[in-house]
Amino acid sequence: MQVRSPAVAGRFYPADPVRLRRELDTYLGTDPVEPEAPKAIIAPHAGYPYSGPVAGTVYAQLLGADHITRVVLLGPAHTVALRGMAITGADAWDTPLGRVPIDIAARELLVLRHPWLGVDDTPHRSEHALEVHLPFLQETLDEFALLPIVVGETSASEVAALLDDVWGGNETLIVISTDLSHYLEHGVATRRDRATCAHIADGDETTIGRGDACGYFPLRGFLVAARHHGLRLELLDRRTSADTAGDPDRVVGYAAFRADDPRSEHHGRQSRDESSSDSDLAALPSVAADAIAAKLRGETAPDLDHVPTALTAPGAAFVSLHRDGRLLGCIGTLDARRPLAVEVADKAVAAAFDDPRLPPITAADFEQMEIEVSVLTPSVVLDVDSYDALVGAVRPGDGITVQAGRHRATLLPSVWHQDRDTEGFLAALWHKAGLRPREWPGGIRIERYGSVEVTDPGPRPPP
Repeated sequence: MQVRSPAVAGRFYPADPVRLRRELDTYLGTDPVEPEAPKAIIAPHAGYPYSGPVAGTVYAQLLGADHITRVVLLGPAHTVALRGMAITGADAWDTPLGRVPIDIAARELLVLRHPWLGVDDTPHRSEHALEVHLPFLQETLDEFALLPIVVGETSASEVAALLDDVWGGNETLIVISTDLSHYLEHGVATRRDRATCAHIADGDETTIGRGDACGYFPLRGFLVAARHHGLRLELLDRRTSADTAGDPDRVVGYAAFRADDPRSEHHGRQSRDESSSDSDLAALPSVAADAIAAKLRGETAPDLDHVPTALTAPGAAFVSLHRDGRLLGCIGTLDARRPLAVEVADKAVAAAFDDPRLPPITAADFEQMEIEVSVLTPSVVLDVDSYDALVGAVRPGDGITVQAGRHRATLLPSVWHQDRDTEGFLAALWHKAGLRPREWPGGIRIERYGSVEVTDPGPRPPP
């Protein structure tokens, strides 16, 4: 039997199994944190003192996931220049916690089907980006087979095609190993990593390059595959080495994501960046007001570095402005692509000055108007096949989006406050989308979401 021995035990993580388990337990906790394990995860691969706390937030999602029997592990090449992808020729990999068998049958299938994949242990011999994940996997899962692949210079479509062949069902977990920015000053790195995480959450592989993530080749391919399979990515944690154990002048960024089928029962444990308490969200109307006031004064948008950390995670929101019950503007987005505070500031200015239905607000409006910010929860697809079935599935308080070809519209959960019943709500949504009453065209897609509303009723000082 050919076995790969640990290459970085004693350097990146403890070589002593007792000490290793003790350290893993500090990162993982001891109890499952979610009733349903993710289909895929993105996790960092630095030495445990640096990235272990971040990796632990996503590996804790696997505690109790006894159904996972195979792990497909993709990471970058740090020690050799590599074109294409390399899969291990070993029969098993060892760590201080024991031996993990390789999925040999899957390896043989992939090598036959993908000419850019070769059996080559040279890129694996000293590589840490895959090895550091094994103790986490061994501590959270029962017995599993491993499919470890080092990804070099490879197109996203080639990586996605390989993943499609081993996607499997809930017995297969996909793990993408990557750190984020490298050796920037802490503040610069934080801003860059925040943008990268927004692109990851949005599934936008085209904007992620070498300086954004060291594992950008496997990451970009995974994002293509995730889009094909309809996965929704959720940011669980984002930090730099300065937040854990390093020098703030030269940091490495780390992030942890889980990816789920939106039809799953997972409702999303809120992340360190995304866990917005009521007090955090209460700051959003002030963010909106400050942005509008700056526009009225002819100034640039105010700096947002002072906002709570929870508001720097990607978020989707609508900003509605009213005065004496009269709508002054309402603009928003359904897509969580940018930091929530940035999105609210931008949409507040758009609602105040660029709503095509209404004139721009005045300084007098600003002083007296009510600012309502609706922060949206992630959407899930409603699996219904007729208008009548949709009527039965919609619940009062739901936000609903309909899309059918060029017809697309949404109504926020706050619309229910206008005493609409389900039939009236859907009739208004269909009218807004330009669809005929009760029309059910082919390819129609319905999504449901919720929202949390925070309001500043005014009045406020002049801008």
